[in-house]
Amino acid sequence: MYLSKVRLNWAQAKNPYEQHRALWQLFPEQPDGKRDFLYRVEQTLKGQGAVVLMQSLQRPAENENVELLAVRELQLSLYQEQFLRFRLRANPIKAIKDKSKGERIRNGKSYTRTVRVPLVHEEQQQAWLERKLAGCASVQALNIQQEMPLNFHKAREKYSGKIQPVLFDGVLMIEDEQAFLDVLKKGIGPAKSLGCGLISLAPA
Repeated sequence: MYLSKVRLNWAQAKNPYEQHRALWQLFPEQPDGKRDFLYRVEQTLKGQGAVVLMQSLQRPAENENVELLAVRELQLSLYQEQFLRFRLRANPIKAIKDKSKGERIRNGKSYTRTVRVPLVHEEQQQAWLERKLAGCASVQALNIQQEMPLNFHKAREKYSGKIQPVLFDGVLMIEDEQAFLDVLKKGIGPAKSLGCGLISLAPA
């Protein structure tokens, strides 16, 4: 895996959906392939741009439209009962049944449609994170920062929406290093194309 620092211009940075499209340009060999990178906006200067931290399975390529500030290969040494500091911007949600959306038939059975809603209380958010890490790591200490709603717009699909991201900072203990590595590669939770899901690690 590779960890990169990237600078986006304001046209790319002001819309989270465009951030994702811009970063995809760093992987020209898979323009229509499955996304294998995660990212998190570290700093935004209105009217100027943003600095982004990106984790990818492939090494990003230089691109005239996106500025690569730094790239390094991740050398991870993970082991059971290891304590690590972590940071994660995530989109904690739950699915609830919404009868107003009607029902659908699948495999001959009727299902009530569901809608995703954000988890807004800290105890719900912590429980959500602990469920996502279950079987690979346990949370030892945690600080939760509520962030501003993140609005996005997909011009091609003429679709707009928003998510309610949360920033988790804390300490975890690894219980199963291979399972944790799998989670690290895949990221945690939904809205990964909007800058959520990347877990950053540092010695505790």
